[in-house]
Amino acid sequence: MAAEYLTQPGDMLDAICQAHYGHTDSVTEVLAANPGLAVFGPVLPPRLTVLLPDPPDRRQTPVIRLWGQA
Repeated sequence: MAAEYLTQPGDMLDAICQAHYGHTDSVTEVLAANPGLAVFGPVLPPRLTVLLPDPPDRRQTPVIRLWGQA
């Protein structure tokens, strides 16, 4: 279920994603769910509601190795 986050002074999107999802891989999904969010720049203004969508199921995403097996 998607969540909403009310920004605090000094909040940055990558830090919000790290706190909510445990990683910063979902920044692009959050930007897609919040059109116009990028215009605020790296430091978001306080009291801005940010929709945090459910993370995509990473188990279905194939891993592509460019330089052989790891």
